[in-house]
Amino acid sequence: MKKTICFYFQVHQPDRLRLYRFFDIGKDSWYYDEFANKTILRRVAERCYLPANELMLELIRQHKGAFKISYSISGVVLDQFEKYAPEVIDSFKELAKTGCVEFLAETYAHSLASIASQEEFIAQVKKHSLRIEALFGQKPKVFRNTELIYSDEIGATVAQMGFSGMLTEGAKHVLGWKSPNYIYTNSINPRLKLLLKNFQLSDDIAFRFSDRSWANWPLTSDKYVTWLSKSLEKDDIVNLFMDYETFGEHQQSSTGIFQFLKYFRRRILNSVPLPRCARSISPLRRFMSRMRYHGPTKREMYLHG
Repeated sequence: MKKTICFYFQVHQPDRLRLYRFFDIGKDSWYYDEFANKTILRRVAERCYLPANELMLELIRQHKGAFKISYSISGVVLDQFEKYAPEVIDSFKELAKTGCVEFLAETYAHSLASIASQEEFIAQVKKHSLRIEALFGQKPKVFRNTELIYSDEIGATVAQMGFSGMLTEGAKHVLGWKSPNYIYTNSINPRLKLLLKNFQLSDDIAFRFSDRSWANWPLTSDKYVTWLSKSLEKDDIVNLFMDYETFGEHQQSSTGIFQFLKYFRRRILNSVPLPRCARSISPLRRFMSRMRYHGPTKREMYLHG
């Protein structure tokens, strides 16, 4: 059976609020700090989005279509890109043209609408999907909820909206003895496939890469690929989900994060499969044939990704 790695990146920046004083009430109804929004977005674009997109494009071209990745870009950050860094949208469009990049749907405002109002939730998801299709020429087929929040009821709503797959957290306290390295299904509507985050391997890059107090520091590409290989010896899939800002912002360029990604790509050529996008994994029934269970038993999974 073919083994698979799924690379998914979340792209988001919030609308930051300005200092709103008591005496502003009734005089000024503008709540946002546009200076902070612009300053931070420009900084992250230069440190992360632009160099990371350039590197991803290079990797895709080198592998001639074999290297694939997925992104979820919130509507809020798309609005900020258009105002303050339109070249970032252009760089994502270049990635979209390769046919090797998938864009997922989410709530437009990166909100908690899924646990507050089903009507608002559906409206935001539809708005976001239309925006993604207009910008990148793709109609999203896989859904990613804010902070990977999931419940059976949310999943059923997502399936009713026509999505074939959904990403969620592979939390150990929910899964128990079960592995996140398989495809699960929604218990209400089994047509919705669930891809679960391998939080251990994802967080090794996202949070521990530059932590000198970590027992496994420094994290080299050889070491990491060895861990991936061991996971895929007994399991089918490893889902690596993380914030895109990991590259260059959370883990700054001086830590060697971009070099790690380059050499990681070279090492996986001979050791593990090249990454695939979420939509190419969720419909594969041959993975489902090995499943002995249909997802977490707890009804609610209000978890942080």
